Amino acid sequence: MDVKEAAGTAKKYIEELFAQEGITNLGLEEIELDEQAEEWRVTVGFSRPWDSVTGFASVAERINPRRSYKVVRISDKTGAVVSVKNREVNA
Repeated sequence: MDVKEAAGTAKKYIEELFAQEGITNLGLEEIELDEQAEEWRVTVGFSRPWDSVTGFASVAERINPRRSYKVVRISDKTGAVVSVKNREVNA
């Protein structure tokens, strides 16, 4: 599996997993190969409908929208998704 395949696998998996939540703005954030564990760690970000705010705060949200970040671990050997975890982001 190469880096493009790992990124595509992670994005497709997240899109399908969270399909009923109406996610938008799905994008690749970072990716790395852990050679020792033989797995890809792919961070993807996306927005959910409830992340949007209304009123005056919505102006700031357009500049810096709220996003959820997930780390998708993928086996380099099989291409199977091993896990999906939250990625905490420091403010």
